[in-house]
Amino acid sequence: MRYLFLLFLIFSCSKTVEDRCFESSDSLTKHLKNDEDLIIDSHDMQMQEYDVKRIIAEKPDYLQIVNLREFRSFKKDSIELNSEEIMEKKWKEYDSEFKIFNDKFSKQFTFSNQQKIDNILYAFGRNQLGFWLCKIENEKPSAYFLGLSFSHYYINEVQEKPIINNGFLEIEGSFVKIIKVPGLPGYDDYSAIEDGKLFKIKLDDLIKDSDSDGYNDIFENSFGLNPHNKDSDGDGTDDFNDLNPMFKSENNKFTQLYEMLLPDYGTENLRDNNYFFQVFISDCDYFHQIKPKYHVLFVSEDLKLQPKYVKITDVSSYGIDKIRRNKSNPNVFYIKQWGSSSMTDYSAEYKDGQWILKIGGGYII
Repeated sequence: MRYLFLLFLIFSCSKTVEDRCFESSDSLTKHLKNDEDLIIDSHDMQMQEYDVKRIIAEKPDYLQIVNLREFRSFKKDSIELNSEEIMEKKWKEYDSEFKIFNDKFSKQFTFSNQQKIDNILYAFGRNQLGFWLCKIENEKPSAYFLGLSFSHYYINEVQEKPIINNGFLEIEGSFVKIIKVPGLPGYDDYSAIEDGKLFKIKLDDLIKDSDSDGYNDIFENSFGLNPHNKDSDGDGTDDFNDLNPMFKSENNKFTQLYEMLLPDYGTENLRDNNYFFQVFISDCDYFHQIKPKYHVLFVSEDLKLQPKYVKITDVSSYGIDKIRRNKSNPNVFYIKQWGSSSMTDYSAEYKDGQWILKIGGGYII
């Protein structure tokens, strides 16, 4: 896992930029066939039925799992979580209870289960990437990624005991599986496989940051960064402050095209939101070389090179495909962007040193 970044670079060098970034009409049929095979392989690898035995067999080494005799069930926790009356009361209390965490972390997480030990404040955090332990010590915020896939682990919203105990993070929850909701594309729900689990992680293992860059080793291993080098891409900026920590940014016209198609968050400044990432699945060099306005990560298209965490966890909600050429006009190209419930086809013309985009079709669900 720790050498994934190097393997990723070796893999990328095995094909040309043309192969990795452009889709020619001659190879379109072949590519579609490969895509079908990839979808089938992906389905086989990621959607195989997980049972308790398999989840335990594939759990991270640093995780301990204890079977509880008395516990809060997934059903009880999730029903209360979805109760309008309880949720209305909860959100009225939330802003005041977690004000310091929301302020320090710029609302990058949804928080629960605050705990104070001496001069340290802890809270359990969740964001689009997964579960975190958030800490404020001497006014300084830090967050530590748990590396537990929400595809298999459910953490109770209500923890009836302190989450920090004798040098461990201890959180109660269940083993779950994701189920697709018919008629609602892109919407997932959960079903419990087995209740009554106590998930324990030694704090020393959780907060370990071998390169002292601000991200714990579990996070870097989970997403393909180098946990032993604070500057994974060697561009002179440490991973924590680098908006594109996996690849050096460059300036060329195709990279500019990809930058134009990135999801737009308006005037919101996300540069200092170090725990917010947009994750893309792509092997295209031009895409890798973007200069984004917020933090991004890239995952290889090759399932064999993907970190285990992202193989089983859907962390990419937005994508931009390969570029297709226009045979009759070398300055015109076609490219597609997609989100969780939308897809847009563009024609892109490079004229007088800039791109002109036109929408050619698409859909919104």
